[in-house]
Amino acid sequence: MQRLLNFFYEYRAFFTFLLLEVLCVWLLVQNNQYQGTKFFNSSNRMAAGILGFSQSTREYFSLREINEELGRENAQLKTIIERQSQTGVAALTGRDTIIRYDYVSAKVINNSVAQFKNYLTINRGKDAGIEPEMAAISIFGVVGKVKSVSEHFSVLISVLNIDEQVSSVLKRTGNFGTTQWDGTDPRIVNLLYVPRHVEPIIGDTVVTSGYNGIFPQGILIGIVKEVKLKDEALFYDLRVELSQDFRKLSFVKIVKSRLKPELDSLETITIGAPK
Repeated sequence: MQRLLNFFYEYRAFFTFLLLEVLCVWLLVQNNQYQGTKFFNSSNRMAAGILGFSQSTREYFSLREINEELGRENAQLKTIIERQSQTGVAALTGRDTIIRYDYVSAKVINNSVAQFKNYLTINRGKDAGIEPEMAAISIFGVVGKVKSVSEHFSVLISVLNIDEQVSSVLKRTGNFGTTQWDGTDPRIVNLLYVPRHVEPIIGDTVVTSGYNGIFPQGILIGIVKEVKLKDEALFYDLRVELSQDFRKLSFVKIVKSRLKPELDSLETITIGAPK
């Protein structure tokens, strides 16, 4: 305290000058309309700028919470749309229609794209009803499927995994194929087993077929970027650019199929368990 008093005493002349300057400015502003208007306009602009910067800073640091909330709302809306769509079909056909899918939003907390077998980790698990073999999608398209689950986390097999195959269809022609990554470019996958009598073109859309019972039908996979057909080859070499850039993946939606257990049970009884 003594040092502070000594400081003020030592610089008393400067502080007296500063106080008189402030007093002069105040008197000038109070007694002159033009100067007063200029001062208050300038101070308002400065205050508005400071408040705007402060608000922008608060919004920036709350982006994570905002994104998580938007992800949850997106999943809820997708579930509502699914139910309304099925309800509409039921109303038109006069038959009861089962709601096929529910959606759970999750944040990606770990993701690899540089390995031959890439995986993702998300922050939802058994507590959210997630189970192995459930599909994972994003707002841009296919992501992968659930491999293993703990109470609060899940590990997903990425589409960028050389062992992962997705039953697919060329939307324009309706021909089926299989999407599989070759382990090179994380933006490009191959569409296999499209026969040579088909005429695919650059720009064709590739979507999920729904045949494997994991992914819903019609989920976007990507766009055909390269079409090749070797002499005597039975199938095309099609290169597809993924709609989802996995290097920018932050949120996913887990697709919970209500009918898959019934389908798997029926196929096991009829055909037998897969070897």
